[in-house]
Order: sequence, then C-alpha cells, then structure tokens
Amino acid sequence: MRRLALLSLVFAGALLCLQPLRAQIPGAGGLPGQGPTTPSTFPGQNPSPGATGPNTRGSAGTTENFPSKIDDRQFVRDAAIAGLSNVELGKLAAEKASSEDVRQYGKQLSEDQTKTNDRLKEVASQQSISIPDALDSKHKSQIEKVAKLSGPEFDKAFLKQQLKEQEGEVRDFSDEAQRGTDPIVKTFAAGALPSLQQQLEAAKNLNKSTKKAKGR
Repeated sequence: MRRLALLSLVFAGALLCLQPLRAQIPGAGGLPGQGPTTPSTFPGQNPSPGATGPNTRGSAGTTENFPSKIDDRQFVRDAAIAGLSNVELGKLAAEKASSEDVRQYGKQLSEDQTKTNDRLKEVASQQSISIPDALDSKHKSQIEKVAKLSGPEFDKAFLKQQLKEQEGEVRDFSDEAQRGTDPIVKTFAAGALPSLQQQLEAAKNLNKSTKKAKGR
C-alpha cells in the first residue's frame, strides 16, 4: 500500500516537470492536425499582419477606378452634329461679324469644318454608322440666338459659343484618339484633332483681343 502511494507521488511529480516542456512544443494542446494558431483568412484575403480586406485598394477583389470605355458610334454621331453646327456658325460669322478678324475666322472655320465633316461621312459609311444630316433642336436654337445679334455684341456671343463648342470637341476627339476601340474611328479623331486645337487657340486669341479692344 505504501509502495503504491509512493509510485503515485513519483508519477504526479513527473507530470509536473513535463508541463513546462509541453507548453513550449508548437501546436501542443491544440486539436489533432492543427498547427500554431493564426487569424482566420478567407479566400482572396491577405493574412495578417498588414492584411487588407477585399475592398481595400491593392487587395484581391478591388474595384479600381479605370476610365470608362469610349462609345465610338456615339462619338461619330456627336461629332457629326458638332461639325454641322460649326459650319453654320462659321458662315454666320463670315457674314455678320463686325471685326474683320472674326469674319476671317468664321470663313476659315466653315471651310476647315466642311473638310472634317466630309472625312467623317466616309468613316461613318465604312463603319455602317448612321449620322444626322441636319442640326438638332438644341444647336439650332443656339445658332438662332446668336444670329439675332449684330455688331460687337454678335462677335462677343459668337466667340463665347465657339469657345464652348471647340473646348468640348477637343476634349471628345482627344478621348476618342486615346481610348477609342474602333481603329478607323480612332485614326479619324487623331487626324482631325490638330485642326480643332488650332481653331480653339485662334478663338481664345480672338476673344482676348476683342475684350482688350472693348476696354479701350
């Protein structure tokens, strides 16, 4: 009996001595087959530390803000309307402007834009894109509003309208030339862009000189 009690004490002491060693063994005390404890990660999620969730910039599943695609067909239709408007405005300025410089600008604008419109018609035909052959109500109304004016007031309104139109065209043609998906339409836009940029620069210069002349 005494021997049994002695063996029990020895066994208990051995267990106490082994306990610190057991705590140092990786995975000890866990479930069978379980490694060291780590934070849970779902598929596509980076582990900690420095983990980023699925909606964090640079992690899996991130939605980046890429530029939207260009609608080539819509670009062609919009360019056709803008082109028709420029031709009409140019003709109007060539007839009604009080400044010789504005009249010459209008004449050149009408001629250059007519050439661009002819090239656009060829592109539209090649790509089977239907384009308008007449102004829409919005542009028609804008031209009628300017046409009612005369003298310096006409020049001012014409240049203001032209700056707005040309800035929009340069932006649209530049976007198409860079991000369009139809190679033929992209080539057209890139080819027409320098002329549009020159028209915009000339309109800006005319607008400045007209304001200076008015201030004298």
